[in-house]
Amino acid sequence: MRTTAAVLGILTFASLTACGGDGQTTPADPTGRTFVSTSVEGDPIPGGGPLVLGFTDPGRLSVAAGCNQGSADVDLADGKLVAGPLAMTLMACPGEAAGADAWAAGLLDAQPNWTLDGDTLTLTTASGSVTLSDEKVARPDRPVFGTTWTVTALISPDAVTTTAVLEQTAPQLLIARDGSASGFTGCNRMSGSADVQPSSITFGPWATTRMACPPDVMEVERAVLAALTGETSYSVHSDTMQVTNADGFGLTLRAS
Repeated sequence: MRTTAAVLGILTFASLTACGGDGQTTPADPTGRTFVSTSVEGDPIPGGGPLVLGFTDPGRLSVAAGCNQGSADVDLADGKLVAGPLAMTLMACPGEAAGADAWAAGLLDAQPNWTLDGDTLTLTTASGSVTLSDEKVARPDRPVFGTTWTVTALISPDAVTTTAVLEQTAPQLLIARDGSASGFTGCNRMSGSADVQPSSITFGPWATTRMACPPDVMEVERAVLAALTGETSYSVHSDTMQVTNADGFGLTLRAS
């Protein structure tokens, strides 16, 4: 079974230092907000993106463009977005999306000018521009209930992994408001119960069909069922949910 572990590494694409100015700072402040690209002028994002920029903590930036997740220190003074060395996960991505990280790094390396007008953030460089919308507007949090969630990654205490088999089998989870739960393990149909609380979901025993599948598919099934066992913690951010049990095993799921 082919697995690709997301390992934290430091990717320094350029020496990024703050530029001096007249001491004036842009009045608008994106801190505490996350933005999703809605249009790109110039070189398109390999794989289609979108670019997601998070300014959730003062002086810190998170970035993703369809492949890996990254973070860096950031200085927003004088209307320029100036990022420090970019720390990124190093997960291989299929097809054109493999070039998304270099695209995002190139954008940051260009130290784009930025403006914020309400819910619209615009980054401008000498070669193009990116328009982004506040994520709460562009991609509001999906409800836990009634949403079909598709597993996109397996979480263990040591790593977050994705595999070709996981992508092909696409396990799913659906939780109904009456507390019933159902889904697909990647091999078999499953049904059970789920007690959803503000920060936890407690799953009851699962009943599954008994179809036999190839060993690598059965391994995915075992990982899915092991993650959705007993009390788990969960969080929803936009169209992504993460579920993790007390042993450190869990799933990343995306709304279908």
